[in-house]
Amino acid sequence: MRDFKKYDIWQLSHSLTLEVYKATSNFPNEELYGLVSQLRRASSSIPTNISEGCGRNSDKEFNQFLNIALGSANETEYLLLLSKDLNYISEEIFSDLDSKTNTIKSKIYKLKQKLN
Repeated sequence: MRDFKKYDIWQLSHSLTLEVYKATSNFPNEELYGLVSQLRRASSSIPTNISEGCGRNSDKEFNQFLNIALGSANETEYLLLLSKDLNYISEEIFSDLDSKTNTIKSKIYKLKQKLN
């Protein structure tokens, strides 16, 4: 069994999730059950799936959960763009979170290559 807390992609994605929660705390109230909820779920799905994959017995199963985490990272990337375009987050916050999301995606992809 792998210790998910030792993976830098888990640490980075957990940090991203915390930052997304902070960034979405000032969204309009009408977005609470829409964009806020969806963005928080997408970002938290990244470390959640890495964690769950670490508890699996094989590289193949771990890889499957990394695929899901990668999909959630792509979803997060789009939702951040939408949030910026709706002027819910500034260009500066968007750039920071988008950069972190892309770093996570790259690291997930590299880990997937090692597992194959």
